[in-house]
Amino acid sequence: MEFREDFLQLVWKYQYFDKRGLKTIHGEPIEIIRVGFHNLAEGPDFSDACVKIAGIELHGHVEIHCLASDWKQHSHTSDPAYNSVILHVVWENDREALRNDGTAMPTLELKGKIFLDVWKKYQQMLDFKQSLPCAYGVGGVPEIVRFSTLEKALVERLQEKSNMILDILRSTESDWEETAYRWLFTCFGFKTNAAAMSELAERVPYKILKKHRTQLPALEAMLFGQAGLLPEKTEEPYVLHLKKENDFFQQKYRWRNTMNRQDWQFTRVRPSNFPTLRIAQLAAILSHAPGLVQSIFEDSRDFASFRKVLQVPPSDYWKYQYSFGKKSGKTISKGISNTVLQLLIINYVMPLWFAYGRYFEQPDWQERCFDLLQSLPAESNFIIRLFKDAGWEATNSFDSQGMIGLYKNYCAPKKCLQCKVAQSLIKADS
Repeated sequence: MEFREDFLQLVWKYQYFDKRGLKTIHGEPIEIIRVGFHNLAEGPDFSDACVKIAGIELHGHVEIHCLASDWKQHSHTSDPAYNSVILHVVWENDREALRNDGTAMPTLELKGKIFLDVWKKYQQMLDFKQSLPCAYGVGGVPEIVRFSTLEKALVERLQEKSNMILDILRSTESDWEETAYRWLFTCFGFKTNAAAMSELAERVPYKILKKHRTQLPALEAMLFGQAGLLPEKTEEPYVLHLKKENDFFQQKYRWRNTMNRQDWQFTRVRPSNFPTLRIAQLAAILSHAPGLVQSIFEDSRDFASFRKVLQVPPSDYWKYQYSFGKKSGKTISKGISNTVLQLLIINYVMPLWFAYGRYFEQPDWQERCFDLLQSLPAESNFIIRLFKDAGWEATNSFDSQGMIGLYKNYCAPKKCLQCKVAQSLIKADS
């Protein structure tokens, strides 16, 4: 029968096997007192376990393998981290496992002992060719289990993003204004130009832009100049002004090198997401906001308040253009759309709030994230549609962000048995 090692870990964790008359492969009676804590990092699979073998109580780790020979295959004999293993739990004992001193490792073979209903449920779910392996039964999982699963996946997603912010914070020597500024640029890159946007923010520090906050053309000149996106030749009066301003700021701040146009992605990018238009929108936002920390952490709490901060129309030049020298006959941008605004609240504001709460050890910021996400409509993408087709529909952004985190961290890498939903589907009947 085919299965993966994580299935045996689940079987041990929840004791889904017949424990009557348990013995080691050498005939020594086994009594399981404590299964231990599941370790998802490096090292033995379960820590702080307790078993009694031949009447002797042992405290230590438990290691799980499909085949006993995996012990040697994985080089555990020579790894000191496995010296404290007290029980080797395997499906089949095909080869005796030895400690590094040559003595035999106490081994429990589960072949023929696992509950039949657990086997059947696992086999039913084991369609890893599907994008959503548990699609057949996820709609029937109790709502409380699904909610706690989404909450855990959402927290993990926010932790991943907040780790990136805390890395920026360390590089800025705990300057939250500069950190919020750099993270804003990264998010405005929308994956395709995120790295380039991040580099641009580092080249033009926020403290310099704030000195010229009331002069929108000055902000555009510095940003477009350092981005390397100002055209070499132009006859447009506004662009000529930007080039002149850029020359002045390069001398003033001793900027010697700039980025190149090749650093930016324009191909296979929708015009509304061209980096030129996004930089113009950023300049308008920075010109409008007296300070990002005050605007994001103090003055804004809901969609409407963030609209005032982030949905600012760019300069007149960019109302009719996506890029330099390419004028459109219709209005192109009055600021970011409501869809983009929601994405920025989710991907920019929420991780900032979460990181802020972690840094200052104020857990109420996490609850504030949850409250705002529950007030926003659910996103729509192929991941959300996968869950909907399986009978699990997202009702708000809390749900959709949780589903995205669940899919990326569990469904796609097939870590199904670490998910409470899958565990619920496999749960033994008795």
